[in-house]
Amino acid sequence: MDNPHNKFNILQTKTLHKGWSTLSSFEMEYHFDNGTKTIVHREIYNSGDGAAALLYNVAEKKVLLVKQFRLAAILNGHTDGFILESCAGMLDVNHPEEAIKKEIEEETGYHVTAVVKIGEVFATPGAHMEKIHLYTAGYDESMKVHEGGGNIEENEEIQVLEYSFDEVKTMVYKGEIMDAKTLILLQYGILKGLIL
Repeated sequence: MDNPHNKFNILQTKTLHKGWSTLSSFEMEYHFDNGTKTIVHREIYNSGDGAAALLYNVAEKKVLLVKQFRLAAILNGHTDGFILESCAGMLDVNHPEEAIKKEIEEETGYHVTAVVKIGEVFATPGAHMEKIHLYTAGYDESMKVHEGGGNIEENEEIQVLEYSFDEVKTMVYKGEIMDAKTLILLQYGILKGLIL
């Protein structure tokens, strides 16, 4: 584990729960720049890394998004728990590029052959290790191989929704996109001229 500038020493690690995600507690000695040290306790979730993609259709000026139920969102005040998102999923054992192509086809029904990586982000680095690999991908109707909807074996029930460029820009500007990775991807698309 990298320790730039010798800022910390991990003194103890304990697994608190291992299921879909692993929750571990860490006791760490943190070294401040002024020379003092303190003991810090943190609980960190590790559910693995993920990938997400902005799917856009230049010819028809549309963006493809998905909507699915998210228990955590409704537990924290969302009106119905159905969140509008970019296509995304966990890497499992796959390379990020292969993982996102697989997720795109499972969730949306489109078989894309080319994706462009634009970066990596930590969504909640205070408590989660997950790093999300971000991609863009052009799509059109010729790439549609089935109706999408997700993998029923993974208990997925996904709506596939198309929005015009104007509609998604309005949703971004009005604060109607509440999923962080999706907001980042849409803002990137607007800034880079993918969404005109």
